[in-house]
Amino acid sequence: MAAPETTAPAARVEPVQHGFQAHSDGGSAFVPVQTRSERFTSTSADDFAAVTGLEFEWKFAPMAKIAHLTAEPLDGSVVEVAADAVDGFSVDWIAHDDALIGSAGAPEDRASANAWSTAEKALHVRVSGEEGGELIVRRTGFGSAPRAAHVVIEAAPNSRGVVILEHSGAANLAENVEIIVREGAQLTVVTVQEWDDEALHLSSHFATVGRDANLRHVIVSLGGSVVRVNPAIHLVEQGASTDAFGLYFADAGQFLEQRPYIDHVAANTRSRVNYKGALQGKGAHTVWVGDVLIGPHADGTDSYEQNRNLVLSEGTRADSIPNLEIETGNIVGAGHASSTGRFDDEQLFYLQSRGISEEEARRLVVRGFLAEIIQQIGSPALEERLAVAVEAELIRSQAAE
Repeated sequence: MAAPETTAPAARVEPVQHGFQAHSDGGSAFVPVQTRSERFTSTSADDFAAVTGLEFEWKFAPMAKIAHLTAEPLDGSVVEVAADAVDGFSVDWIAHDDALIGSAGAPEDRASANAWSTAEKALHVRVSGEEGGELIVRRTGFGSAPRAAHVVIEAAPNSRGVVILEHSGAANLAENVEIIVREGAQLTVVTVQEWDDEALHLSSHFATVGRDANLRHVIVSLGGSVVRVNPAIHLVEQGASTDAFGLYFADAGQFLEQRPYIDHVAANTRSRVNYKGALQGKGAHTVWVGDVLIGPHADGTDSYEQNRNLVLSEGTRADSIPNLEIETGNIVGAGHASSTGRFDDEQLFYLQSRGISEEEARRLVVRGFLAEIIQQIGSPALEERLAVAVEAELIRSQAAE
C-alpha cells in the first residue's frame, strides 16, 4: 500500500510595514524614503536624477521658472560683497577645497548640488568676539544670469554675535550657506530677501550646533519672484539648541518657500520653530514644510514647531505641512502646530468702531501678527527697517487690489 501523499506546511510570511518593500504591481518600483535623515546627499548634480517637478521637494515650486538652476551650467565666479569692519568679525574668501567646506552638511537636492560643484570660492564670515556685536553683509550685483554661490559662517567657541545677510537687486541664484556654531557660542544668523520683483533665489542652509551652543536662525522673505530658503539645523552635541524664526509676505504672483529641518542628534537638546506669513493678491503662494527628527540618542529633547499664515485676499494659496519623527521615548516634550486663516472679523470691527478705516485696520492687524517674529531678530535697527518694509508691502498690495 502506497504511503499517503503529504504536503509541507507553507512557510509563514511575516507582514512588512508598508513602504519598506517594493510594490507588488511594480516589481522594483520606487520605495519612498521613510525618514528625513535618510535622504540621499551628494555634492555632484550628476548624482541626482533630473528634476521633473513631481518630487516631494519640488512639487509645489513653479519649475518653469527655476528648472535651469537645477540642471544648466552656473557662473560660479566671485561676486563681491559689502561689509563694514567690525571688531570680533572677519570676512574673506576661501578656496572651495578648504577643510571648512562641507563641515555643516551636504546637498539633498539637485539645485543645491549644482551650486555646490560650481562655486569657485566661498565667502567666509568668522565670529570670534565675545561682546555680541553685529555684522551686516550686503549682497547685491548678482545680475540676471544664472549664478552659484557658497557662504560659510563660523562662530568660534564661546563667541557671540549677529550676522545679517542682506539681499537686494537682481538675482538668478542657487547657493549654499553653511553655519558652524562651535562649543558655547551664541550666534544669530538673519537672511533678508528684498530682491527685485523678477529675482530667483534658491538657498540651502546647513548648520551644526555644538555643545551648549545656540543658533538663532531668522529668515525674512519679502521680495523676489521665486524665493526658497530651506535650513537644515543639526544639534550634534549635548546641550545644543536652536531658535528658528521665519517671516514672509507674498503678494500677487509671488512664490515663497521655507522647509526648516531640525535634527536632534544628541541628548538634552532644545529647539523652537516659529514661522509666520501673510498672503495678498492673486497667485500669491507660500509653502512651509517643517521637519523635526528626534533621533534614537536624543534623550531629554525639548522641541516645538509651528507655522501660521494669514490670508488677506482671494486667489492665494498657503501650503503648510508639519512633520515630527520621534525615535526615542525619553523626551521632555515635542509638538507641532499649523494654521491658516483669514482676518478676525471681531478685531476689524473693534478697530473700525474706534474710527479707523478698514484699510488701516487691516494693516494694523497684519503688523501685529508679524511683529512677534520681527521682535525676535535682536537687531533694533533691522527690526525698525523691516517694520517699515512690511508696511510698504501692505500698502503696495492693497493698492494693487
